[in-house]
Amino acid sequence: MYRLIRKIDATGTAHRRSGSGRPKTARNIAHVDAVEELVLSQEELPGTHRSQRQIARETGISRSSVQRIIKKDLNLKCLKKFQAQELTEANKLTRFVRAKQLLKKYPEHLVDFIWFTDEKLFTVATPVNLQNDRLYAIKGTTKRQIPAERLLKTRSNFSQSVMVSVGVSGLGCTQLIFIEPGVKINGAYYRDVLLSQHLLPAIREISGEFYIFQQDSAPAHRARDTVELLKHSTPDFITPLMWPPNSPDLNPVDYKIWSVMQERVYRTRVKDVSHLKQRLVEEWRLLDQSIVDHAVNEWRVRLRACVAANGGHFEHTLR
Repeated sequence: MYRLIRKIDATGTAHRRSGSGRPKTARNIAHVDAVEELVLSQEELPGTHRSQRQIARETGISRSSVQRIIKKDLNLKCLKKFQAQELTEANKLTRFVRAKQLLKKYPEHLVDFIWFTDEKLFTVATPVNLQNDRLYAIKGTTKRQIPAERLLKTRSNFSQSVMVSVGVSGLGCTQLIFIEPGVKINGAYYRDVLLSQHLLPAIREISGEFYIFQQDSAPAHRARDTVELLKHSTPDFITPLMWPPNSPDLNPVDYKIWSVMQERVYRTRVKDVSHLKQRLVEEWRLLDQSIVDHAVNEWRVRLRACVAANGGHFEHTLR
């Protein structure tokens, strides 16, 4: 305490003087330059980025020192990449134009009346991100000492699967619609079964006489007969000429609902197709409408973000 008071009297501060204390060893100029060259190599050569472990191995600097150099000396932080739909320049232009059209045609007070629809394939095998699936073993244990069933994540080449279709809106949701095994969703099946027997009757039952039907630009959806059916069978629908191409980031079912369902369905191991259907029905029944409302309310926000990005990718700007 006496030394601290004397230091404050002499210098006017309790902070350490520049250059005092233990000198840097690993975080010297040469090491900082070496780490900077490796950690930023992807700027000019995409795909050549090194991990902290690889940098430590190549430079001989400890991993903790590499981490401190990146954070404190280079003032960098690590951002995780996300998967996104590939967009051509033509796609971007079309998305830009159609997002503006949708914003103009469907103001805030109409959004709750839009029924967003989509289909998804769920497999019996659990989708796994091996990057986050780690196994801890006692220090000094080598991989060859660990039983294969603990270390390896096996999967079937042809996992059994179930295709489901659904419609969601601010007014409610349809039940899950299971597509018959082995059926290809062509224009006739989509019109005669999915639309006429399931989706449209369920939507009318919840919405009444007025609703707006949405679908993406899949071939069965944009077929001439399908468009004619929707013209005569719905009060209003978003035509294939208005829905932006390659845009799962603009459909609430795609950008929110399916991911929530996938996370919940696979919390427990799925045994077979029957069990998968059971899990899907259970989790769909438990899905709170507030999750759907939040996703639907985000729709116009995403349309504006798409316009601001000139039709390009925008999801990273929302996080």
